[in-house]
Amino acid sequence: MTKTTPWTHLPPLAGICSFADAQRSGLSVDECVTWMKRHHYLLVRLHQIFTARITAEPVYELKTAFSLHAYLCAEHATAIRQRVSELREPPLGLEVIPHPALELLCDEVLAAPTHTELVLGIYDVIVPALLESLQQYISTTNPLSDSPSVRIARFCILEMEDLLTFGRQAVNCLVDAESAQKRESWRSLLMDCLAHAGGVSGRDACVLKSKTDVTAAAEDGDEVQPLVPQFSAVPYEYDPVPKRDARFQDSFNGGVNPEAFLYDERFSARDKSLMMFYKRLREIDVPEMMASILVQTPGKPWKYYRDMTRQLWDEARHAMLGEVGFVHLGIDWSQIPINFTWSRNLNTQLKPWERHAVLFFIEQGLMPRTGKRYEWEVGLASGVPLAGLFQDFDWADEVLHAQIGREWYVKEFGNLNEAMSYGDRCWSQVLSHWRNYLEEGLTQHRNWWPDIYRAACEHWGVTPDPEALAFNTTYETTRADLQEIH
Repeated sequence: MTKTTPWTHLPPLAGICSFADAQRSGLSVDECVTWMKRHHYLLVRLHQIFTARITAEPVYELKTAFSLHAYLCAEHATAIRQRVSELREPPLGLEVIPHPALELLCDEVLAAPTHTELVLGIYDVIVPALLESLQQYISTTNPLSDSPSVRIARFCILEMEDLLTFGRQAVNCLVDAESAQKRESWRSLLMDCLAHAGGVSGRDACVLKSKTDVTAAAEDGDEVQPLVPQFSAVPYEYDPVPKRDARFQDSFNGGVNPEAFLYDERFSARDKSLMMFYKRLREIDVPEMMASILVQTPGKPWKYYRDMTRQLWDEARHAMLGEVGFVHLGIDWSQIPINFTWSRNLNTQLKPWERHAVLFFIEQGLMPRTGKRYEWEVGLASGVPLAGLFQDFDWADEVLHAQIGREWYVKEFGNLNEAMSYGDRCWSQVLSHWRNYLEEGLTQHRNWWPDIYRAACEHWGVTPDPEALAFNTTYETTRADLQEIH
């Protein structure tokens, strides 16, 4: 081998690797594409699993984590799609299932009956296997000739490790030794799926192409057991009804209309900041609703799912901003009824396209000066630094969301006015059931505001404003945009 000395001993090859590593035989383009498609498949299926389980998952921390993890998987799947398109494809073949055993693996986890099995399947099996395969890919491919793919894999590893860190903690919290033992046969099925598929990479020993191959191998005397579905023997059905854990009490409560308070000139910016923290935390109902759109709208271009999942994650993040706001004020948010009737009513009364129409109508309504800019100005004037900071980013996010709506919703109409009018009509069709919830004993629509307001005033060291303390406007006759309910 001819020895090369870089100029004044600068790192060679742009610092990517050594000359020795650059001479690694590596993988052909076809081998790279085949391997990356398997990573893509698992990322897309993880995205599907996370999204499908957000709405009916009662535990808030899982609901928000699934929102983030779905978005991260969508981003990394998008990067791989772009890379595959650069490697002498099309047709890309990205929608082809790479192996039936990988399909069964994902189907089983999607159909997990409780979050105990769900976190085991995701974070104890699929994510670790994906991480191992990504690391294998980097150590196998030629780091110079395949540098763009290596870069994508490195970024994916970084965030899959974050998923795994969260997931291991979740498993430790939710799965004790007895629970793990009860689910060992199911976990063994998942590991068998990986073995039959030749691992995530497909390059491990004993790759079986189909269930027919498994049967044939068994007939030939090989020690291969057929893959028998357990949870996925009954196909998974999406549950559109939002669920909340025990901390969320009185979730049918519509006894306080925060928008009416926010736009009432009688009240101070400081007091309004408290109501804005509530509005942010209540936004957990948006991921619950958006997940239903994503799950129940098949056949769209992949960018649609990526963009909509970004918005879904932003809305979950907004809810956590509200949570932090209450922690900052020393207020236990579980004492506040966090209403879920918006997501519940939209998911059960409208079609997916109609839900998207309502979502866009609301997002677009937040763009004028009386919308998100106003909330930001209130936050700045409130004397509560977090309120101004959180509303600053909330406003920026909502501008992006309006753009997403224009890309994937408005283009289906002749113009913006038609799109807005349709969204208004769809929202008007939604029955609030405010009176029904009261009569059925689901809530008393308790006015929770005075107690929370007093607690905030105690934190601020101020005397409550009597007018603010007496606020008692409900959702009985008005929507969140202050339009009358007919």
